[in-house]
Amino acid sequence: MNIQNIKTLGELKSKGYKSQSVKDELRNNLIKNIKNNVNSFEGIIGYENTVIPQVERAILSKHNINLLGLRGQAKTMIARKLIGLLDEFIPVVKGSEINDDPLQPISRYAQEIIEKHKDDTPIEWLHRKDRFSEKLTTPDVSVADLIGDIDPIKAANLKLSYADDRVIHFGMIPRANRCIFVINELPDLQARIQVALFNILQEGDLQIRGFKFRFPMEIQFVFTANPEDYTNRGSIVTPLKDRIGSQILTHYPKNIEIAKDITQQEINISENQNHIHVSEIAKLLLEQISFEARKSEYIDVKSGISARLSISAYENLVSTAERRAMINDEKETHIRLADFNGILPAITGKVELLYEGEQEGVEYVAQGLIDTAILRLYNVYFPEIKKLEKDEDKKPYQDIIKWFTENEGLEILDDSPDSLYQEKLSKVKPLKLFVQKYIKNLQDSDLYFYMEMVLWALTIHKKLSKHRFDQGNQFEDLFGDFIKGI
Repeated sequence: MNIQNIKTLGELKSKGYKSQSVKDELRNNLIKNIKNNVNSFEGIIGYENTVIPQVERAILSKHNINLLGLRGQAKTMIARKLIGLLDEFIPVVKGSEINDDPLQPISRYAQEIIEKHKDDTPIEWLHRKDRFSEKLTTPDVSVADLIGDIDPIKAANLKLSYADDRVIHFGMIPRANRCIFVINELPDLQARIQVALFNILQEGDLQIRGFKFRFPMEIQFVFTANPEDYTNRGSIVTPLKDRIGSQILTHYPKNIEIAKDITQQEINISENQNHIHVSEIAKLLLEQISFEARKSEYIDVKSGISARLSISAYENLVSTAERRAMINDEKETHIRLADFNGILPAITGKVELLYEGEQEGVEYVAQGLIDTAILRLYNVYFPEIKKLEKDEDKKPYQDIIKWFTENEGLEILDDSPDSLYQEKLSKVKPLKLFVQKYIKNLQDSDLYFYMEMVLWALTIHKKLSKHRFDQGNQFEDLFGDFIKGI
């Protein structure tokens, strides 16, 4: 249908246009996508076999949807993807505030203009991107904001009585007629305002103040909610929950590979940062930190560890290396393990601590997460340090430790150029041989990251000592500390 040539109601009728509800639109377009093997939720990673099938079943059932999950679980992103299931254009009566269907007008304005102009009634076409409304619930949200109220200024200007329905100012929901309407953080909506949604969800009609009319609304509602909010800030009243067709539980990534794919999709890395090379082991370590945070005894896991933690941390990690490269005027550089000290601000701002965590301090907890993640990955690639002590062959670690007992130690500055960084690590020859022995198909660019990883693991297991100072790290023999009285 060439919509550019259809500008009046009569022309629309002559083309045989048939109206359908927004829920039917979503359903029919989803059916087409499923039959044609088209992914309706492109870019939503990790939900292919869990959340997405449930969302599709809800759409096929023509249900309003409540997405229930912790922060950073792509709830709003899923809601916004529904736009792609709408028809590209729909006709509306020109000038209508509530997107009146020319074939089924509901407002007084649309009915009067159609009665006056008949088939010459002007229409316009609404694109699907303009058919999505979203409201984040805040303490100041009122029934007037969402539903509507009497507008005294309009009544004065038009010299109308308050009993005349033309004095109504429509709220956000009626203005989203024939559209998708998303209410984020539903439990934060005051209970008395939640009650105002009852009729719209169940009977599909709108009631404003004391007016007798009831507008039949065509809206696809999508709500999002966080389980934490049910106790901390509010709750969803039971009759409202009963009227929402499908409640779908979201979740965090099931494994590190999925988490890594999500981070790579969402990070904001500029072209000027392409000279920063991030190895696979560095990406895995960064994701492991989030996984460790979700089971930490110091962190309130009920509040959730958002996927935004990994995204922000990745951006911090790249920026840390970028700053070092600019200081040393290097055209390219690789991520070092010490660069992970630069992601602490991304962690400290995104975790809610329990009482024990508050006692330890947020920076201590954040650094502990990094150390725990290092050990978790370390045991995948190298022999577990504690177990190795019971074996007869202790030589690999003994040689590394022996080097530190016979030398003054190793100082690595955070902002040292790559050449100096590699030169210092290469001095510990047993360390290099150890990494080459256990890491198969080792890339030259990854060698020094693994070498640094071994040193960190040995310090965490108290086989070596590591002192952090403002400019970098100092690795030394553990017994040297006792002699110095440290």
